[in-house]
Amino acid sequence: MIREFTSYELWFLLQAVRWTVLLAVIAFVGGGFVGLGVAILRIARAGPWRAVAIVYIRAFQGTPLLMQLYLVYFGSNLLGVGTDAWTAAALGLTFYSSAFLAEIWRGCMQAIPRTQWEGARALAFGRMLQLRLVILPQALRIAIPPTVGFLVQILKGTSLASIIGFTELTRAAQIVNNATFRPFTVYAIVTLLYFTLCWPLSLLSQHMERQLNRQHMPTVKVQA
Repeated sequence: MIREFTSYELWFLLQAVRWTVLLAVIAFVGGGFVGLGVAILRIARAGPWRAVAIVYIRAFQGTPLLMQLYLVYFGSNLLGVGTDAWTAAALGLTFYSSAFLAEIWRGCMQAIPRTQWEGARALAFGRMLQLRLVILPQALRIAIPPTVGFLVQILKGTSLASIIGFTELTRAAQIVNNATFRPFTVYAIVTLLYFTLCWPLSLLSQHMERQLNRQHMPTVKVQA
């Protein structure tokens, strides 16, 4: 029996937003921790560690996120772990995010002039102290705009979690549409909700990038 689209269905969609946001936050934070470690390995002096990081990054960047979610969800069940949709979605998005964040942060660290590395080495800092006290604080300012921008991609990527049965915003839209058969109304509202989540982050990323460019813009003095 087809129901009318009422305030109850709208409230159901609004409630699903929290799961989309929570999943994105978990993937971003978890991916940040893993990605930082991978980024450090990516610029390591030891070739084997760099190779491990490169293989990890290319594996997750070179395959569709949907396939990764399938592998985590069904693979864990085949191994007898019995992962539910929520855990599988969080793990899959965390691994996916970590690969991209690792490359973003690796580029930012390598953008720091070599003189900074050499100066830290002259102070007898070990590799980790060089990173922690000299390189990472400077790379952080460069990394903020693209990192915030990638958070938008994570938010949109959570929609694929509906494929493995996790009820976030897209899955909630499917449920409501199957009950009301109002695809235009349902998906128009969902599109607006995604836009409301992503647009402010896009603006924030652009603002941070402009601020960073302005701070690094050379000052030219004109003499009369």
